[in-house]
Amino acid sequence: MGATEDLERGELGVWVNGDDQRRVVRVGGEMDIDRAPMLRDALHAAITRPGGSDEIVVDLSDLSFCDSSGLNALVHAQQTAAEHGRRIILRTPPPQVRRLLEMTGAEALFPIIDS
Repeated sequence: MGATEDLERGELGVWVNGDDQRRVVRVGGEMDIDRAPMLRDALHAAITRPGGSDEIVVDLSDLSFCDSSGLNALVHAQQTAAEHGRRIILRTPPPQVRRLLEMTGAEALFPIIDS
């Protein structure tokens, strides 16, 4: 994998790494209305990067909380990815995020992997 771009330091982090085959956007901490724009921006950059990866993996294993604004960022990214012929994969969403995806029906929008 390539170099990591640390987009914010502190209790929440969004890190993007990978190569032209697969980009990984790793999310940690709490994803709420104050921090969802950071996730939205990171995903948009990964999706719209010219010559970028066909798959963008969003690693949620370090995410402790996600509200509707975080979910909105993921759904918006999925729509943008579809427009660009790319796909978003969620990796290891914690139980709270899985419930949020199930309750809203958004789970049908994303392949989910647990590795």
